[in-house]
Amino acid sequence: MTTPTSAPATGAGAASHPLPPRRRGAGRARRHEGRSGLAMVLPALVLLVLFLVVPVMLAFGLSFTNARLISPNPPRFVGLDNFVRAFTADPVFLRSTVNTFVFALVVVPVQAGLGLLLAVLVNQKIRGVTAFRVIYFIPVVTSIVVVSILWKFMYQENGLVNSFIDTLTFGAWQGTAWLNDPSTALGAIIVLSIWQAVGFHMLIWLSGLQTIPEELYEAARMDGATPWQQFTNVTWPGLRSTMVFVLVTITIAALGLFVQVDVMTQGGPVNSTSTLVYHAVRKGYREMETGYGATISLIFFVLVLVIALVQRFLTRDKD
Repeated sequence: MTTPTSAPATGAGAASHPLPPRRRGAGRARRHEGRSGLAMVLPALVLLVLFLVVPVMLAFGLSFTNARLISPNPPRFVGLDNFVRAFTADPVFLRSTVNTFVFALVVVPVQAGLGLLLAVLVNQKIRGVTAFRVIYFIPVVTSIVVVSILWKFMYQENGLVNSFIDTLTFGAWQGTAWLNDPSTALGAIIVLSIWQAVGFHMLIWLSGLQTIPEELYEAARMDGATPWQQFTNVTWPGLRSTMVFVLVTITIAALGLFVQVDVMTQGGPVNSTSTLVYHAVRKGYREMETGYGATISLIFFVLVLVIALVQRFLTRDKD
């Protein structure tokens, strides 16, 4: 006698099959990892919003007002008046823009090229090369304020720079106050800035050099390549990504020149060393024109963003 088999249950009353324990455990693990990742990212995200996003939004809003740092009158919306003032009625802004671009146009190629040259030299396997790496890097870890004060004394009429030139010229050099002459003040700051930061970019280039396999150089030497051919065909192609990083970082730092100017010249003489960042700080805090200072800062932000995007486009991987 056979027992009847029951038909499978269908419809709403059918019991659903529970998930296997292994799958339920994997789902809980993924949710736990997601919460853990969010908890680790949250502090950095909060700081990024507070110190980057919020200030940029406030500057954007203030740039369309006549807000002052200390004023009994509330801020008033003035539209594009601050932007029109910057480009038509503020010669110091235009001079600061020119000074900023001149500084960047000189510092970026010279500092990058000198850093690469030093990196190639200290990458040689010779005795004492570690000491030279430390010597070149010492200015980087020294406070830029301290460095600026020291070089300010060195640039004086009776300072070390003039004494050194006087010795080389056997007394023919009459000496000059480098920071008090509009024709030499910006150049003096350029020399200081290159000397102070070249060690950092030397290390960046050096790290890129040490990622290039030695087998490529051995193959090039076996093919009879000269040292220059080894550099152009092996070293330089292997440094492409390093080159992009170095150019972008030097450009952003050069456009943001402030400390050297504030410590050594305060924008003078005759605004020959004033930069966009220094002019924005001077207008926004020292002259208390917060709205106009925010306008200059916003213009500077857009300029840096455009230049960085252009650099990235020109140095992109064509493949």
